[in-house]
Amino acid sequence: MNIKNKLSKTNLVFLIILLIVALSLVFYIFIMKDLPNPSQFENRKIAESTRIYDRTGEVLLYEIHGDQKRTVISPEDIPMSARQAVLAIEDQTFYDHPAFDIKGIIRAFISNLTNRKIAQGGSTITQQLAKNSFLTSEKTITRKIKELILAIQLEQKYNKDEILNLYLNQSPFGGNTYGIQAASQAFYNKNAEDLDIAESALLASVLQAPTYYSPWGTRTKELFDRKDYVLDQMKKLGFITEKEMEAAQKEVLKFAPKSTGIKAPHFVLAIQEYLNNKYGESFVETAGLKVITTLDWKMQQLAEQAVKDGAERNRDLYQGYNAALVAQDGATGQVLALVGSKDYFGDPEPENCQPGKDCRFEGNFNVATQGLRQPGSTMKPFAYVTAFQKGYTPSTMLFDLPTEFAASNPSCPLNVDYTNENAECFHPQNFDPEFKGPIDLRNSLAQSINITSVKTLYLAGLNETLKTASDFGITTLTEKNRYGLSLVLGGGEVKLIDLVGAYSVFAQEGVKHQQTMILKISDSKNQTLEEYKNTNNRVMDAKYPIYINDILSDIEARSALLSSSLSLTLFPGHEVAMKTGTTNDYRDAWVVGYTPNFVVGVWAGNNNNDAMQKQGGSILAAIPTWSAFMREAIKDISPATFSKPEPILTKKEVLNGGFDINFQIGGKNYPQIHDILFYVNKKDPQGPYPENPQNDSQFENWEVPVLKWARENISDFDLNYNKPLPVGALNQTDSSDTQSIDISWISPKNGEFIKTVNSIAVNAEIAANFEINKIELYLNDVLINSWQQSFGKKAILLHNFVPSAVESQNMLKVKVFDPIGNSLEKSIILFK
Repeated sequence: MNIKNKLSKTNLVFLIILLIVALSLVFYIFIMKDLPNPSQFENRKIAESTRIYDRTGEVLLYEIHGDQKRTVISPEDIPMSARQAVLAIEDQTFYDHPAFDIKGIIRAFISNLTNRKIAQGGSTITQQLAKNSFLTSEKTITRKIKELILAIQLEQKYNKDEILNLYLNQSPFGGNTYGIQAASQAFYNKNAEDLDIAESALLASVLQAPTYYSPWGTRTKELFDRKDYVLDQMKKLGFITEKEMEAAQKEVLKFAPKSTGIKAPHFVLAIQEYLNNKYGESFVETAGLKVITTLDWKMQQLAEQAVKDGAERNRDLYQGYNAALVAQDGATGQVLALVGSKDYFGDPEPENCQPGKDCRFEGNFNVATQGLRQPGSTMKPFAYVTAFQKGYTPSTMLFDLPTEFAASNPSCPLNVDYTNENAECFHPQNFDPEFKGPIDLRNSLAQSINITSVKTLYLAGLNETLKTASDFGITTLTEKNRYGLSLVLGGGEVKLIDLVGAYSVFAQEGVKHQQTMILKISDSKNQTLEEYKNTNNRVMDAKYPIYINDILSDIEARSALLSSSLSLTLFPGHEVAMKTGTTNDYRDAWVVGYTPNFVVGVWAGNNNNDAMQKQGGSILAAIPTWSAFMREAIKDISPATFSKPEPILTKKEVLNGGFDINFQIGGKNYPQIHDILFYVNKKDPQGPYPENPQNDSQFENWEVPVLKWARENISDFDLNYNKPLPVGALNQTDSSDTQSIDISWISPKNGEFIKTVNSIAVNAEIAANFEINKIELYLNDVLINSWQQSFGKKAILLHNFVPSAVESQNMLKVKVFDPIGNSLEKSIILFK
């Protein structure tokens, strides 16, 4: 029995060994059967390049990895600094290990196990050479074993110096540049043998991710940081001295111009980054994709010329070195033109500046898609449209007066002192040093009045306005605690491409079309990988963006702001809305203009945030560039008109354009002049009057300057105005009996200037919710004329007169009566 058992155990062991050998043989055959011959380096198949086209599919914009550009050079032509830089960053123990690094493999195994995916490979230079030459980049165990076997075979065939030489001659350095000689010529326009330490370190830095670290790409800061790290490692390994390291880190590297075999470079590189992120860089470089983009090549050329000319003009006039432009089809979300800087291939400016640090212009940085810049007043429409959605109207009256918005802070006096620079205080100034006094939201937005826009943001709500901006497509305003009421003055940072997309929602009356730069992607077998679909959704009821479009397209309303530049915003046959924006210190200048189906945004400034000089703001630095492009591009855009808003009448006079408001209670008149918070709960403006308006934290801050203004401009204010109202009387009145009027002043406009010798032409449209029996016109409370007849509920007032005298500030008032003598009135302010 014992002998029999021993034989059985021996047979079992033999069978197990035989099975293991058989399985190993099968696995080895499986692995080895498709393994290439490592001696055949020059017989590899050339990968098929990816081609990127314009929207017609006829204009080739760029080829990713076309024919590989490679010049094989001998070991003696490869400088020692290049060898050492590659060893320092890629494989520091290259000369000490066999084809593989056990420690690296263990380290990668632990990392992959921790992350539950194959993320690290622990590859030596020999393994990288095997992979790059014969294998794919797929992250599988089988591929890794093949890589190890090939690496071992390579080390058996070649010595270490030969392998390093092959590696430096074979490795990709981005695009279609292969090998250190081609890379040296492409990067520095010199032979590899002439590379210095800093240049060698930068080339070695690129090897890990050539597209990501491209010196002509958008990650130059990361590239230079990695270059400095390579130099540090070279010093630690004893390859260079500390003095050599410091000198190399300080050296300003000058790159050769990138090959001009690329059109619309900022647009194309944004496409390439999208492709790499979605499909993987290796796949994009070898799969032979055909990419049809949304780019209109004719429009792109116009955009590039306009940006270049505009930036050169700004540099000479305002020390503003750069500009960017994005044009989008509002009805589809398709980006038609994109220019990220004035010249993608241009040398950094000023001369000898350090890229990524203090350059006012860097051509390869894409301001349009990556620049985070303060948007100035281009943020204002988002606050206004949110206020309209909340129940405020374009006729809502506010006061443009010096106002301190830091509530209940003894360091911030309500009598504003503009020399007070206490950071706890917030008392913004207007672009125009004049204060308008009473002004409605329509003119406040059209003339870009800062003080009343801050008030509008407060009424609309910061959180609600940020939500609107996000719903419209602004992706970067995520730190609400940092912005506060300065948001409408550009307190956050946005991207130009996002801002253009968000304004397209205004153009499309509340419908957001998903922004896209690609129409179709197909592979080498003509199989469609993805194709454009007009994905859209409504993010706001149409009537509120219609108010914004009506205001921003009002030429008369914006004329006071633009003055002599108004003609640059007029395009015969086309209705164009527009909004400008300038940061307080002139670091950024913006304009976004649009028709119902075409949106164009321009930014001007300096990459390093240096301020422009001589008040180089949006009107002077951005509008000329925008206008030059629009004037040509709009020729191919079909004319379209904006929808007109319906007239609005509410039960509160302050929302209908009144600031001198008379309440008739118990047969008595109670004329009142207050800021809006006296009349509305900011969260429900059309709801009940507030019982205790002083409970609002901003009430006193807004009210004090209004009362001061009223005493200075209305002679009988203390005698006849602001008598205490009966407690609760306003909310006890039957709202259905409340009379209201709406007056649209065609001319003159609130805040206009007049002269004694000139005739004042009054043109006003009056709408009421009662029968109009009589109309009276006053200037400074002096009756100019009256008309009595049955007008119905609408009337047009046309009257010319020459004032006998004018003050520095004048009140033009219309008083409207019903058949039994009850009256309501509306006023505007005119300046001498």
